[in-house]
Amino acid sequence: MKSNSKPIKLFLLVTFSCTSLLVSLNPVLAKPTLGSSPSDAYGGLRLRSDAKTTLAKATTYNQPSLPPGPPPGGRVRGGAKRGQVAGCPVTKLDLTALVPFTEEANSVINVWGQTTVERPSWFFYVPYAKDLPYEVEFVLQDEDSNEIYQKAIALPDKPGVIRVSLPTTAPGLALNKQYRWFFTINCDQEKNSPPTFVEGVIQRVELNQTALKELQTTELLKRYDIYAQNGIWYEALTILAQLRDQNPKDAALQAEWRNLLRSIRLDDIAAEPIILEKS
Repeated sequence: MKSNSKPIKLFLLVTFSCTSLLVSLNPVLAKPTLGSSPSDAYGGLRLRSDAKTTLAKATTYNQPSLPPGPPPGGRVRGGAKRGQVAGCPVTKLDLTALVPFTEEANSVINVWGQTTVERPSWFFYVPYAKDLPYEVEFVLQDEDSNEIYQKAIALPDKPGVIRVSLPTTAPGLALNKQYRWFFTINCDQEKNSPPTFVEGVIQRVELNQTALKELQTTELLKRYDIYAQNGIWYEALTILAQLRDQNPKDAALQAEWRNLLRSIRLDDIAAEPIILEKS
């Protein structure tokens, strides 16, 4: 028996040491991996490592061609028209619609974007705060210039990007129809000076079946990527704005927001706060 005591003691010592080492490592091995921590949950959906890759490579927004027929025209920036004096005070940044636009050779600007939903959301950078007595209004017209929705808009607590959504009480957008929208700020209570405003055209379209199938089985950030690559501006912008609002310190989302606005030449708005209404 004595001749076997040393090997047995050595075996027990090694076993005990290994067990202790595993116990000490357990907290490290149990730490959450990418996508399992609360800070990676966006919009109620978890952000997996593949979604991080989507952000890292920068999503490309593919702007579609203008619809057939007369060009939509429009104004992406506020301020006075040529030859007029605006009643609103000068600010560092003008009232701005967060919408794609193109400039023609004759200086005509076309402000136009696509949606796939009946009741989309529009986003505007507003340079004024609620302590000013300005009248703000959003108007939506159909193809025959009939007003189908009008809403007085409250100025935000501070200058920033706000959202205007078409409610269920308003008629939904019909497929393949063009609608003109206006966002107006009247700073002159006497209304002797013209307001500052932006305007553009929105059209509801259908996605192809491949994209629709992908949307049904993927997470929120990938949906943003699908919409952007298919030229669906309004859903892409809405998803990214919601993610940024929920995660204001997320560096990857900040970079993607800058990338998206840079793609439509609105870099100067990228650093402005997003002020979304709370439900």
